[in-house]
Amino acid sequence: MAAPFFSTPFQPYVYQSQQGSVTAFQISGGDVQVLQVMLKSQEKLTAKPGTMCYMSGNMQMDNNYLPENDGGVWQWIFGKSVSSTVFFNSGSDDGYVGIAAPFPGRILPVDLANFGGELLCQADAFLCSDNDVSVSSTVEPRPRNIEIGAEMILKQKLRGQGMAFLVGGGSVMQKILSPREVITVDAACIVAMTTTINFQLKNPNQLRRAVFGGDNQLTASLTGPGVVFIQSLPFHRLSQRIASSRSVAGPSLRDNPKFFIQIVMFFFLAYVMIVSSIILTDV
Repeated sequence: MAAPFFSTPFQPYVYQSQQGSVTAFQISGGDVQVLQVMLKSQEKLTAKPGTMCYMSGNMQMDNNYLPENDGGVWQWIFGKSVSSTVFFNSGSDDGYVGIAAPFPGRILPVDLANFGGELLCQADAFLCSDNDVSVSSTVEPRPRNIEIGAEMILKQKLRGQGMAFLVGGGSVMQKILSPREVITVDAACIVAMTTTINFQLKNPNQLRRAVFGGDNQLTASLTGPGVVFIQSLPFHRLSQRIASSRSVAGPSLRDNPKFFIQIVMFFFLAYVMIVSSIILTDV
């Protein structure tokens, strides 16, 4: 039996640098990887706060706050960090910085020159970038694509011709979409995509989910041409599984606040029934 044929299959992402690329880096580790970037004199690296693992003695570290026109106010409103960490090599010799992935997954080195100089990524996907890449937060302009949660409202846009490093949970695949080719994916599984892709959210039935429960799996329709990076294990899905396993192992009111509400409703309904029966008996 012949194997199925795919014209544009999902492929493991393999970094291919251009001939003029000068950023030296090394990715080590398996499940929780560490990125080491070499910086020459007077070069800098912009990273996500709290991701630094180690650095050489000639490196200086400082916090850089996002300006208002880059979406800093929106990130502050939705509980996101409004600062970034900047590492600067002030010495004459080469230095290095070790950046650790914040959760189990894969670190993706992306040369923006290979993607037209622009890339959209989720708020938790950006890890760090070099001098030639600017990071700005954009608000989704289409109201139908706005959902509660900063990950769905805010997207980070990377611009420039340099190197950016993203992180995706679990395994990361890339899909090259042909013109007018359409795929439907879980919106949380999208790590990044090119700006040429048409992105539309498919809203689930909120009333049905509120009554019968279930996970809020928000799907997105992507129309080519372009490239999209897909992760198999988003961080929020991993955290939900950990929280649910804790609730099963040792349920408590803190782990399951709905249980407290159900107990209150039970006693309230019992009280109403008893009072009603007493009133009807007296009548």
